[in-house]
Amino acid sequence: MNQQNTTQVLSPASHFTVLLSPTPRGARLARLLAVEWMRDHEVPYGVTETATHVVAELAANAATHGRIAGRSFRLTITAQPTTLRIEVTDTRGERLPRVQLPASEGDSGRGLLLVEALADRWGVALGPVPRKTVWAELDLLCL
Repeated sequence: MNQQNTTQVLSPASHFTVLLSPTPRGARLARLLAVEWMRDHEVPYGVTETATHVVAELAANAATHGRIAGRSFRLTITAQPTTLRIEVTDTRGERLPRVQLPASEGDSGRGLLLVEALADRWGVALGPVPRKTVWAELDLLCL
């Protein structure tokens, strides 16, 4: 008998969202909160590990490149039966992220390359002005 196992979180659509300060501390808190939420919602360990890296990179980008004094960034995680979606929204809609090869000696510039490698899909959604949302999706299917 051929059987395909599908991992499913607790409810058909579980949702988490939080506003955080656009600082290194806010980015770290985003990662920590995401890990706890995924554990509470029984997201499989391998997906949680991958999602943790994605959240860390997107939150760090929001804190570094999307920062405007006095404006927070938003982390949203949505778990559906087959997909985990991570969204980070900031208020720098005019600064769109782009994947680029970093300078060989630089300490930064690899974040979106990592997101592109880890996520099954990712992209950017604009609006409402002045916001942008960078999102990534991870499939929850196990074979």
